[in-house]
Amino acid sequence: MAQTSLRAWRAVACGVLALLAALAAGHLVAALIDVGASPYLAVGNAAIDLTPLPLKDFAVRTFGTHDKQVLLAGMAVVLLGAAALAGLASRRTPWPGTVVIALFGLVGVAAVATRPGLGTVAVLAPLASLVAGVLVFRGLRGRETVASRRSFLIALAGSAVAGVAGQLLASTKDAGASRAAVGPLVPARRAPAIPADADFAKLGTPPFLTPNRDFYRVDTALTVPQVRTEDWSLRISGMVDRERVYRYQDIRGRPLVERTITMTCVSNEVGGPYVSTANFIGVDLADLLREAGVRPGAEQLFSTSVDGWTSGTPVADALDPTRGAMLAIGMNGEPLPLEHGFPARLVIPGLYGYVSATKWVTRLEVTTWQAKQAYWLQRGWGEQAPIKTQSRIDTPKGFETVPAGTLRVAGVAWAQHTGIDQVEVRLDNGPWQRAILSREITVDTWRMWWAELSVTPGAHQISCRAKDKRGYVQTAERAGTVPDGATGWHTISFVAK
Repeated sequence: MAQTSLRAWRAVACGVLALLAALAAGHLVAALIDVGASPYLAVGNAAIDLTPLPLKDFAVRTFGTHDKQVLLAGMAVVLLGAAALAGLASRRTPWPGTVVIALFGLVGVAAVATRPGLGTVAVLAPLASLVAGVLVFRGLRGRETVASRRSFLIALAGSAVAGVAGQLLASTKDAGASRAAVGPLVPARRAPAIPADADFAKLGTPPFLTPNRDFYRVDTALTVPQVRTEDWSLRISGMVDRERVYRYQDIRGRPLVERTITMTCVSNEVGGPYVSTANFIGVDLADLLREAGVRPGAEQLFSTSVDGWTSGTPVADALDPTRGAMLAIGMNGEPLPLEHGFPARLVIPGLYGYVSATKWVTRLEVTTWQAKQAYWLQRGWGEQAPIKTQSRIDTPKGFETVPAGTLRVAGVAWAQHTGIDQVEVRLDNGPWQRAILSREITVDTWRMWWAELSVTPGAHQISCRAKDKRGYVQTAERAGTVPDGATGWHTISFVAK
């Protein structure tokens, strides 16, 4: 019997509807098991893990905190295009499309099976995608139905119902209600009050404390993990005398401390935006480690997030009483926002975030550097990651046109756990001029600065450099973010008229 040849648009519709059915089925089953088991997200996470380091750095630099949305949108375009082509290739026989859909399903199975933090049962989600995609495609393309409009509508409606049901089920695990139920966090030891002269916001610097909504976010999570306080625990194991497990109420019930800390991402380019300051509330990480009893020879605190991401911190820094490493549960007077690690995260002053700031932390293993390699260490970043002395010009902006005459220049500088001693600015290649600094709150926070320059009409450049309290002057030598943070003077160009 001769095969029925479909019109092109019907063939494309078969492929696209099969894709939608596969994604909806996978999302529905994942909502019952673990949202991270959704094949679409699992493949996206695998793509992040496999992306070459220079390309990741480009994505963060180009798209900032929207890099994940760009990835998901790009995946959607690729999948839709592939589904359409699979449909076109199956105008005479359903086998080409069947093979393509099955291969997509197997990719999803592999992505879920190899994803840290997901159990074996999680592969049921991509298997559901595979089965649903093949059945819908074969059903729509079958000789008996010849892709009727009615079958299209049934497939579309079924996909919509499955997708909505999956979303509703996933929302029942939303951590938002759990966060709202935490209530006020009252520290036994409060951070010093922030005086009015801690910033020069009226001159163009950021406010000293970064509002939670504006605090930078750089991580590998495609979707924000939803962890309720009643489900969360922290296990401390490895080279310890006593393995310890803490529940959320165990942490909440301890005397809480509040510290003002400036955090910086290692992906921050010279003059970049990935530096922010907040009042964090939590407990001393060193106390928890001492309760477990750290054994001699321990070098690394290997932390794991609920989504499987890992980080390695020098044990000496975590235990250093002068550093004030924290297990934080609050931020700027409220429970941690979901996107910043609720219910709990690490905050260790003076180290770049990739070794000090694990969000949604659920396990701490005391070990050695040789025994385990964390996520970014495997990808070529440095083992030790002290934040480098840096400064930034916030006003005027690059390529801005300003009035000639007296120009006020303002910005920020940071050298966490060392402290900023002075900031200098210079116009074009002229002499360095010392800027006025804001009041220092602690050595673990940034300092604002401003200076006045006399500018003539025309094109100009301004550069800035900082000197820390150890006497180190910020180098002019330009280096990229890999492997342990960018260096160089921030320089902007502008025009005076």
